[in-house]
Amino acid sequence: MRSPTADGWAARRSAAGLRQDRLQAANTVERCINKLKQWRGPATRYDKTATVYLAALHLAAIHIWAAR
Repeated sequence: MRSPTADGWAARRSAAGLRQDRLQAANTVERCINKLKQWRGPATRYDKTATVYLAALHLAAIHIWAAR
């Protein structure tokens, strides 16, 4: 009987673990972006200067963080 490392099973498992970590991190980022999209304050502003928009995003992020 061959050992699991002879076929590279261990390498595939460790690579799958790394992919899982990346997927979890990407999921966290995607959820945060979706929460920011749901906070419609910046989307409904008429004043669309970059400074005001960035400030609104900061306020939304603070609001989401504080609600946790």
